[in-house]
Amino acid sequence: MARDHLGLFDTPPDRHEIRFSLAVVGLLFTALVVTLLLRETQWGEVVAFVPVIDAVMFVAELIIATLLFAQAGVFRSRALVVLATGYAFAALLLVPHALTFPGAFTPAGLLGAGINTTGWIAFCRRTAFPIAFILYAYLKDAGSAVQPETAQPPARTLTCVLSATALAAAVTLLATSGHDLLPPLFLNRADVVYANLVMVNATTIALTIIAMAMLLRQRKSVLDMWLLVALSGWLFQSLLNLPLQARFTLGWYCLFCMMLVSDLIVMLALIAESNRLYARLALSTAARARERDARLMSMDAVAAAIAHEAGQPLSGVMLSASASLNWLNRARPDRKKAIEALRATIEDGQRTFDVIRSIRAMFARGPGSNTEFSLNDLVRETASLLDRELAATKVSLDMELDEDLPSTSGSRVQIQRVLINLLTNATESLRAIKGRSRRIAIRSVPLDDESVLLEVSDTGAGIAPEKMPHIFDAFFTTKSTGTGLGLSLSRTIVEEHGGRLWASAGEERGATFHLRLPRSGSRQG
Repeated sequence: MARDHLGLFDTPPDRHEIRFSLAVVGLLFTALVVTLLLRETQWGEVVAFVPVIDAVMFVAELIIATLLFAQAGVFRSRALVVLATGYAFAALLLVPHALTFPGAFTPAGLLGAGINTTGWIAFCRRTAFPIAFILYAYLKDAGSAVQPETAQPPARTLTCVLSATALAAAVTLLATSGHDLLPPLFLNRADVVYANLVMVNATTIALTIIAMAMLLRQRKSVLDMWLLVALSGWLFQSLLNLPLQARFTLGWYCLFCMMLVSDLIVMLALIAESNRLYARLALSTAARARERDARLMSMDAVAAAIAHEAGQPLSGVMLSASASLNWLNRARPDRKKAIEALRATIEDGQRTFDVIRSIRAMFARGPGSNTEFSLNDLVRETASLLDRELAATKVSLDMELDEDLPSTSGSRVQIQRVLINLLTNATESLRAIKGRSRRIAIRSVPLDDESVLLEVSDTGAGIAPEKMPHIFDAFFTTKSTGTGLGLSLSRTIVEEHGGRLWASAGEERGATFHLRLPRSGSRQG
């Protein structure tokens, strides 16, 4: 995914993710309608159903909590900590829920459970999610989502997990030992107290709607979008639970399945997005390493050029200056010889100045011999090298290469360096583009009897007219980061090969870079 953000917490969803999430909500709503039509259909009791579903949801919610705690550690976010703690608390409640469910392990349930124990544990679970989401949205909206904290992430995570464990134990104790203090939800193992069930579900529905409203009113991230999908699933569960009159009907089984689907949606979304973030991080690290290596090689070349080319005239300056002092310090100074030595000093100084002024051209002369090669083949090879970067930023590459293009000659490595720089600049220009296709077009044509032309066009932000005359100047850059040497060095390399490199505005948007190189056997001045 092509984004310039750090993670799920602040990365806005793209249109493909939004469409997919809406499709998931639509499927959940369809399942709700179908289940409501068949809700009274008797299915029979499946003893292992609840323990299996609870076990799967337990693992899924622990994975979600782990991923959220990891994001919270990166962002130092109290909002994410609250959300992760809510998932950890809900996951821990699944253990007593399965153990106390009547008929799962014993007819009355373990832990000294009563008829209503499982129902109240389930109610606490279902209210824990929207409450955690409300707190998450409030902290994020209040601007306290990302703050430096003194506690280290591992210690903070351990504290939150212990707090969630203690709270889950307290709920379990209340639902078992304090069973008689709570309003009844069930008359027996199967039949419900409908009035109390409506009250419980109304509370859950109200909290869920509040949580959805708070998430919708703020700038949404990828995480917020999938939390909204999960909330939609939980809202449908509560609506499905309202007309249910008993356990072990088709509607009751579907209720648990929708709970499981809601958890799996968030878990899979977090895992998929985390993998994409990791892939982008790996690509970004590789690009930085490549840029660093190129910069070090460039600086090494500059240093070598200065030491080699400027060393000789500077030595002449020192020798001529010493000779002038010697002629003047003699008992009978020879002014004529001293003047000649000083003139030689000036000449050597001028030579040194000329060397420094031409250091960019010296820098372009890298190692490697000139060879004859196909520019089309070099373009295809370079595109293959950058394939992962292009795929990560969702950039499509269109190549319109003339198969009858004559070959050119020069340093294949240096021309490839120019192509990499042009394609990398085009890709970075496309990163900020939203709402339209990201495309790079490469076209090659024979220009005349002596040269060939390669054009690299993009649909990016383009180059401001006032900056166009300066983009090839050394240390001038339109990016927030960078040395501003890439295009300057690229033009120097091309000119050293007898060619020309220039830029123009795109036909509709973006920019086009034109690279002209001489054919093999011909060199332009």
